[in-house]
Amino acid sequence: MKLRDRGVAIGRMATGKKNCITDVAGVKVGHVTLDYPLDDGGREYACTGVTAILPHGGNIFKEKVAAASYVINGFGKTTGLVQLNELGVLESPIMLTNTFGVPAVTEGTLEYLLNKNPEIGETTGTVNIVVGECNDSYLNSIRLRQVNLEHAIEAIDKASNDMADEGAVGAGKGMVCFGHKGGIGTSSRMIPMEDKQYTIGCLVLSNFGSKEEFQWERYTKKGGNEDGLGDAPDGSIIIVLATDAPLSDRHLLRTAKRCGIGLARTGSHFSNGSGDIVIAFSTAEKIPHEAVTSFETRTHLREDHPVMNMIFTAAAESVEEAIINSLSQAETTKGRQGRVIHNYIFD
Repeated sequence: MKLRDRGVAIGRMATGKKNCITDVAGVKVGHVTLDYPLDDGGREYACTGVTAILPHGGNIFKEKVAAASYVINGFGKTTGLVQLNELGVLESPIMLTNTFGVPAVTEGTLEYLLNKNPEIGETTGTVNIVVGECNDSYLNSIRLRQVNLEHAIEAIDKASNDMADEGAVGAGKGMVCFGHKGGIGTSSRMIPMEDKQYTIGCLVLSNFGSKEEFQWERYTKKGGNEDGLGDAPDGSIIIVLATDAPLSDRHLLRTAKRCGIGLARTGSHFSNGSGDIVIAFSTAEKIPHEAVTSFETRTHLREDHPVMNMIFTAAAESVEEAIINSLSQAETTKGRQGRVIHNYIFD
C-alpha cells in the first residue's frame, strides 16, 4: 500500500495519475525477481533481482535522451556514468541490480543492444551501458551470483508503461532500508506551466540507514514494527529521475543535486560507506545517433524561469515519497541463513 493510500501526503505538489515514474510519457519499467533456496538447509538463498528503466519504447541507442548523473556519496560500483556526464546523453536502459550482479547485467544489456543494433562495433562506435547497484548480501547469497545476463534481457523485455511494482521486487528483493524491508519505490509530481504541464517521476532502489535515523514520526503518529535489523550497514541508494520537461544535461545535473534534499528528509546523512547516486534524464527530445548536419537545435527552459524552482521542488518531494513508498510497499522477506527482515508498519 502506497503512503497516500494510508492518508499521508508528502509535500505540496500534485502527483501524476499513477504516482509513478511511468507517469512520464514513454518511460517503462520492468522487473525480474529471484526468490528461492540454493541448498536443502536454506542457509544459501537467492533473494535478489534486476530492474530496468527505459526512457522510451524505441531504439534507445539510435534515439538518445539528454541525461546527467550526480554522486552524493561515491561508495558504489556503477557503470557508464563517466561517459554519461561527458556527453550528456543516455543511450541504454538504466539497469539496477545487486553489487556482484553488475558484470552480468552489463553483459546482458550489451547483448540486448547488440541484437537491436548490428552496426555497434562495426560501422559505428561502441555503446555506453548504465548500471547501478546496491549491496543485498544480508538477505541474498551474493557470492553465488545468481543474476545472469538472461535476467537483464528479461527485465528489459518485461518493461511496460503500467504502474511499476514496488517494494521487494526486482533489484529491490533483498534490500534493507532503515533496518526494515526496503527496495523499489516510485513517485511523481506534476508541474504546471502556462498552457502546458510537465511531469517529474522518480524511482529508487533503497538500501540504506539505521532504524534510529528514520524520521518515522513525520509519516505516522504510531511507532512502527521494531523487529527490524539492529546493526544495519551504511548501505546505498540509487535514484533515477525522469522528466518530460525540456532540460539540458546541465539542467538535469542541477535537478539531480536536489534529490539529496528528499533523501535527507527521510533521515539519511549520506553515510561514509553509502553509495548515494542519482541518474536523471529528459524525454523531451530524442537525439539521433546519426548526424544529419553539422549543427543541431534543441529547446531548453530558461534558467531564470520560475518553473525551474518548481522542478527542483518536485525532484525533492518525489524522491522523499519514493523512498517511503519503498518501505510502505515492501513485505517481510526471508533470506539466507534464515534471516528475516520485517516490513515497517505505518499504521
